[in-house]
Amino acid sequence: MSKPIRPRDRDAVLQALRAGVVPRSGQYLVQVGRVREIQALISDVERIANGGASFRVVVGEYGAGKTFFLNQVRAVALEKKLVAAYADLNPDRRLHASNGQARSLYSELMKNLSTRSKPDGGALATVLEKFITTVLEESKESGETPENLIFRKCAHLTEMVNGYDFAAVVTAYWRGYDQGNEQLKLDAIRWLRGEFATKTDARQALGVRNIVEDSQLYDQLKLMAAFVRLAGYAGLVVGLDELVNLYKLANTAARNANYEQILRILNDVLQGTVEGLGFILGCTPDSLLDTRRGIYSYSALQSRLAENSFSNSTLVDYNHPLLRLAALTREDFFMLLENIRHVYAAADVEKYLVPNAGIKAFMEHCEKRIGEAYFRTPRTTITAFINLLSLLDQYPGTSWESMLDNVEIVRDEGGAADLQLETEGAPDGDGFADFKL
Repeated sequence: MSKPIRPRDRDAVLQALRAGVVPRSGQYLVQVGRVREIQALISDVERIANGGASFRVVVGEYGAGKTFFLNQVRAVALEKKLVAAYADLNPDRRLHASNGQARSLYSELMKNLSTRSKPDGGALATVLEKFITTVLEESKESGETPENLIFRKCAHLTEMVNGYDFAAVVTAYWRGYDQGNEQLKLDAIRWLRGEFATKTDARQALGVRNIVEDSQLYDQLKLMAAFVRLAGYAGLVVGLDELVNLYKLANTAARNANYEQILRILNDVLQGTVEGLGFILGCTPDSLLDTRRGIYSYSALQSRLAENSFSNSTLVDYNHPLLRLAALTREDFFMLLENIRHVYAAADVEKYLVPNAGIKAFMEHCEKRIGEAYFRTPRTTITAFINLLSLLDQYPGTSWESMLDNVEIVRDEGGAADLQLETEGAPDGDGFADFKL
């Protein structure tokens, strides 16, 4: 007998997939294929937990399952007692900027900070509370005051950028905790999230001289990685999706400044100068390979991310920083639709709305409409299948055969149209954006 599926997980998975987005929980219910890729990322998570560092760029077409894959890695990291921070890049959230966009990205990462006990984000306070609890236990045993113990534990952080102020803010949180001062605790959280816009406000609230600024995003993430380890966690995994938004930047200097930040992170990881910190980035083939606008337009990144020349379609280097997501096969996609049917029926075989023959007929219908794209970039196909199940569920007397011809499938073009609109006629700094033949 199948293990029952919790209604909460069932609804989360179905609602997300029907909307064409990735479920935040319950991914294991529908996961198929990509075993080697998952194993490679699990080894990365274990390396981080052992005090190492990791850097991966996950490459896949629109709708091929990059975000789903990144969320699976996030779930694995949480199970291994790591802390995870994930965010999507967009025009207002970048790795490098001068008008607050980088600080906005850092704030989003901190808002989405997750632990095993708080997998949906908002775990920054939880991490602080765990650190304070550890300090109080050690204070009782040693007789040292908690405030002195905090500064002693955070002493090595003071050697890093903003490290002294970071330690002072953690101490301020302890004082708020000890005195029952909720405003002080809130101000400390705001500073750690990068939500103070001016140094004056931070000095008045916490007595510190600096704030998290655009130029310090990566340095602040290194501080946070060191702190979560002090709090008793194994390390920090940072996930950044939608790198295509860097590819869309019209200004060449702005793009290169962001790529330079990626290079800095990659160099630190390859040289072993960071501990307990991992990065996983999601991008499309165009945003990677385009030598005029993509990541490969930055020669230093191109040389470091150049694929193994010995790799081919059968021999894949899963230890390389660049990880291409293998497309789902027809067999994988059949199993995926079986899993979705199983989830929709809440694991009750008697409530299956379509038989295996119906799934096969659905796949044949999709292939006639859009070809192999139905299983290689399956987002819209999955949505159509759930829509079919929804109508069959609401109208029990209807046969699935009669409804197949009414299933509309369109090829998933992802953000290609947006890219064309955003870059057309934009000043690029390289002389080609305004060129017309």
